[in-house]
Amino acid sequence: MKAATENTRQALAEGENASANPGTVVSVRGSVVDVRFDGQLPPIYSVLRTGPEQQVVIEVLAQRDAKHVRGIALTPTQGLARGMAVEDTGGPLKAPVGKGILSRMFDVFGDAIDREAALSDVEWRSVHRAPPPLERRSTKSEIFETGIKVIDVLVPLEKGGKAGLFGGAGVGKTVLLTEMIHNMIGHQEGVSIFCGIGERCREGEELYREMKEAGVLPNMVMLFGQMNEPPGARFRVGHAALTMAEYFRDDEHRDVLLLVDNIFRFIQAGSEVSGLMGQMPSRLGYQPTLGTELSSLEERIANTDTGAITSIQAVYVPSDDFTDPAAVHTFSHLSASIVLSRKRASEGLYPAIDPLQSSSKMATPGIVGERHYQLAREVRRTFAQYSELKDIIAMLGLEQLSPDDRNVVARARRLERFLTQPFFTTEQFTGLKGKLVSLSDSLDGCERILNDEFKDHPERALYMIGPISEAKGKPSPKKSTSEPDPEVEPVANDAASNTSLEPDPDAQPGPVSDAASKRDLKPDAQAASKPKIEAPPR
Repeated sequence: MKAATENTRQALAEGENASANPGTVVSVRGSVVDVRFDGQLPPIYSVLRTGPEQQVVIEVLAQRDAKHVRGIALTPTQGLARGMAVEDTGGPLKAPVGKGILSRMFDVFGDAIDREAALSDVEWRSVHRAPPPLERRSTKSEIFETGIKVIDVLVPLEKGGKAGLFGGAGVGKTVLLTEMIHNMIGHQEGVSIFCGIGERCREGEELYREMKEAGVLPNMVMLFGQMNEPPGARFRVGHAALTMAEYFRDDEHRDVLLLVDNIFRFIQAGSEVSGLMGQMPSRLGYQPTLGTELSSLEERIANTDTGAITSIQAVYVPSDDFTDPAAVHTFSHLSASIVLSRKRASEGLYPAIDPLQSSSKMATPGIVGERHYQLAREVRRTFAQYSELKDIIAMLGLEQLSPDDRNVVARARRLERFLTQPFFTTEQFTGLKGKLVSLSDSLDGCERILNDEFKDHPERALYMIGPISEAKGKPSPKKSTSEPDPEVEPVANDAASNTSLEPDPDAQPGPVSDAASKRDLKPDAQAASKPKIEAPPR
């Protein structure tokens, strides 16, 4: 990682005791550095600078005795040796805040890493800030409307809450985050902050380029603690992002969307720092202060009387074990869980959100309203019934289901396709114009599908549309084989029916079910209809 720039050096040297309290390096063990101070002992979280060019930044984490402190290096320690002079900056790690940070990309020190002009019109604030007091917090539960149908209907997000996004590679996690950033900026006049904790350099560069091409960068801030950086830097980049978010919430009175990828890597970095500092490990090797460290970060994400910070966090579950301490402590802070399914992504159902595994604490009648609550329950019930019938359909076929079950399958398949949506951030790849759908339009569409208003429409008429009204503009539908043709006399489509009705000779030929066609044919005709297979010559 590159050394801190001149902007950071000036910011770290703002303290009164910047040069009045010199120290000496006593020992260096990897990223752990012990420093002796003959004068005043620096407090916890103080930032020290040392090295041949003052390029090594150390954060004090423990006071060993009256003369010695132990800190963790936030930069590589190459070239550091015993006896080197140490400069006490007189303050903690600071992050830049202000309107000048918009559309920029930073590291943990607040240095711009986007190769643009130097920062201007910014001030520096400590990354260690207390959560807002209870008297300042808003007690009213509000819904954060994203404009994405499946999220707004089934997994409503809380304004000022925290949502976990569970998904692997290739299922649309980054696209979903990008679309939320676009909707937040373009339609809610908010600010989006992306915090990459332990991100790969490739992922950060690709996201920056995609944000720039999508035109959402002017109201966005990006911070990255890359995977190759020391654990101390990865551990503090989340606090720096929250400091920027708190500025826009408290000073600018704007709503902030904070995206964190990945919150597990924050816990992992804390575990590495704890091990380096010599602390006794807790269960499964995690740090004993896991709950405290995670709470100090999560509790700063809240809605107040001036604005709200809404966080969407990607969560990695180690070995798919949801009883892992990292997952358990993270779940306790989340108000919604969004699970992405690889199977749905393979079927082309984007966003690939699993409606049965995803959940939200906001989906209660007192918050979303009785109508929304009942519709969401009915949609989930339909999907659950369809999931149970899939095995029967795979073994016996659709024709062996009862008429009621066939109606359930038809509703579920139409709901699945209606809950797909073209995104603004993927227009250049799909050629489909992005759609932003309001919550009322989404609920109306689900209600009309559940009432079988669109049973005569083919499933493709509901695929990748916005509001349900756009389905009417589709071409004239063709009847599926399981549905009766209105131009034909009501021939029994039910395979369980034993009655045989003669078709109307005046009726136009139309598709009928396989069961009905076999039932109406005479034995000779059935035999004649079978193709003859000749044996190959010997």
